[in-house]
Amino acid sequence: MQVIGLCRFSYPALGGFQIDHETVEERIAYLYAEERMEERFRLFETVALPSLRQQTDPDFDLIIVIGDSLPRQHRDRLHDLTAGMPQVAIHAEPPRRHRSVMQDLLNAARIDRNKPCLQFRADDDDAVASDFVERLRETARDCSRLFANTPTAAIDFNRGYIAQFGPAGISAAPAISPYATPALGMYAAGGTRRSIMNFAHHRIHHHMPTVTITDVPMWVRSHNGFNDSRQRRAKEVEVELLTAKEEREFATLFGIKAAKVREAFKAAQSGICG
Repeated sequence: MQVIGLCRFSYPALGGFQIDHETVEERIAYLYAEERMEERFRLFETVALPSLRQQTDPDFDLIIVIGDSLPRQHRDRLHDLTAGMPQVAIHAEPPRRHRSVMQDLLNAARIDRNKPCLQFRADDDDAVASDFVERLRETARDCSRLFANTPTAAIDFNRGYIAQFGPAGISAAPAISPYATPALGMYAAGGTRRSIMNFAHHRIHHHMPTVTITDVPMWVRSHNGFNDSRQRRAKEVEVELLTAKEEREFATLFGIKAAKVREAFKAAQSGICG
């Protein structure tokens, strides 16, 4: 079964943000501000991409959506970072209604729209476990009788970590968060046009049957200065700096290497851009 992920990389959608802007120009100015873009790239390079590169099942497609107004230096940097990933297709789009453009891109990526597929959202500052794609497929096979009777169904791996990243490395705390964005997948039956981006992740269980897997940590949710979802209802989480042993476990589970995190954030602190 085809697996498709979608990552919005500072795409200036109409809607889809917790932060309101009066005009598209204001949104673009906010998204492309130098400080914000540098943080997005640091997290994308040290957190999100390593977890996707390390998938035990590399047979998936990843759509990265950018604005057609993204400055050339950022577009080139994004292409350079993903150059070794055959799964990646970068799409530059003008500002459009959020749900419509994401639905169109996900449907266009389906090899055969008459066959079912699995979809997931990949935020540019979060990570999934190295076996996420493998377990997503495995769960869909295990639930095939349930899924055969519904156009859509969610697969929620609800155990993971809240983490912060900086010059000191990785600070984290274990968490259980139902229907959070990372490691939340969706089954879409053949012929179904609805996509995972048509539903607010925290309300997806209002619209379809869901299956929850809670055995082991499957995601890392980054808390940082530019989390869109935390701007209005930010909840502080007590995190602790990982020990050397925990750093090794993070590298194994998620591909996130503390040494790379320290290097990237110390360079940023010194005013050196990657």
